[in-house]
Amino acid sequence: MNYKDLEVWQIARELSVDIHKMTLSLPKFEMYEEGGQIRRSSKSIRSNIVEGYGRRRYKNEFIRYITFAIASTDETIDHLETLWETESLNDKELFTKLLDKVNLLDKKLINFLKSVEKKHISEK
Repeated sequence: MNYKDLEVWQIARELSVDIHKMTLSLPKFEMYEEGGQIRRSSKSIRSNIVEGYGRRRYKNEFIRYITFAIASTDETIDHLETLWETESLNDKELFTKLLDKVNLLDKKLINFLKSVEKKHISEK
């Protein structure tokens, strides 16, 4: 098994690709400002899952990186909502699809973290 087998990584990968594609249709000035921020935060989610998985032997490190992934998920939600509120993103269907996916990922990451923490406690 590797990190690519993790459902949370698979969803994070899809989300980062969807977000990247969405930002290509933003107004030019927004593509480099808020667009750049949301691309970085969405890619950070998957990267932190990968880095945490790579350190899974050290449970505290694993927990730390999954916590970073959750924080990046929250940041991505904030950037997405900002794009919607400023009308830089005005496709309601796309906004809803992305928001639903990032909220689902947030819930799954929180459950994944709880599972890792529980396993960590039972191993002590």
